[in-house]
Amino acid sequence: MEFKDYYKILGVTADADSKQIKAAYRKLALKHHPDMNAVEGSEAKFKESAEAYKVLKNPERRAEYDELRKYGQRSEQEFTPPPGWQTNQQAHANEQQFDGDFSDFFNSIFGQQSSHSRQHTRAPSGHQRGQDVEIELPVFLEETIQQHKKTVEYQLPHIRNGQLEHIDKHLKVTIPLGVSDGERIRVVGQGKPSPTGGKAGDLYLHIRLVPHPLFDVQGHNLLVSLPLAPWEAALGTKVTLPTLEGRIHLSIPPNTQAGSKLRIKGKGLKTKNINGDLFAVVKITMPSEANQQSHLWQELAKNSDFNPRSEWEVSS
Repeated sequence: MEFKDYYKILGVTADADSKQIKAAYRKLALKHHPDMNAVEGSEAKFKESAEAYKVLKNPERRAEYDELRKYGQRSEQEFTPPPGWQTNQQAHANEQQFDGDFSDFFNSIFGQQSSHSRQHTRAPSGHQRGQDVEIELPVFLEETIQQHKKTVEYQLPHIRNGQLEHIDKHLKVTIPLGVSDGERIRVVGQGKPSPTGGKAGDLYLHIRLVPHPLFDVQGHNLLVSLPLAPWEAALGTKVTLPTLEGRIHLSIPPNTQAGSKLRIKGKGLKTKNINGDLFAVVKITMPSEANQQSHLWQELAKNSDFNPRSEWEVSS
């Protein structure tokens, strides 16, 4: 098993803070997101960066990984967890951990404490019911705004000629409109078979919303950063804004302040009963050639009596 250097995957140093890690992830996610890059291999790179972000954004999990990294860098290609390795169950007590669309490295390190299946029960007829199977299913935000079908892949044990084998299952399941992170979907009879001829167990899908490179989630609402040039914020302009359903045109009023939230109704997340909103959060961005245009800024400074810190002044 190959060791995963999550810092190298995100392109950050081991002492990077949470803001740097998030920024690095968003840059990679924006580059490799399947909706923005159809080149073969992009989706795999997107999932790899999402896995790295899942580990490094969590302080407890990151601390565990840092300890493991000291050991793993000595044997990157043929990596096995050190003897007695065990994740901090207390630190992850409030998290659901399941095998899912992660690398073997992640599952072997952070998935080994999870409960991969529920214990079978004995049916009233005396036959044992098969075990339930639980897997984590990654879902893109774009996939939550309408009902769709998704193929799930997992393995089930099978006894043949006295030997234990594993059968690869490919199951197409319906993902309902408006699924949320952590939601649990039950698929009846698709778990492990009964060892005594009883009913098969069930399959439980635990929804994991994949972090989006552009949008932050707040309940049913979405937030997107809207970069504006200083003159666009001052004079007003029209911009093309991305949404989960495609691009729209948005008018920016004159004298728009940094940090302002412009509401786009009904363009957030959706359920059967709720349509969330999209909020564009204004960010003033200086052009890289600002130094070459310093004479324009100097002229503006001479002719303006505007004081952005006037509220600090205390009258005597």
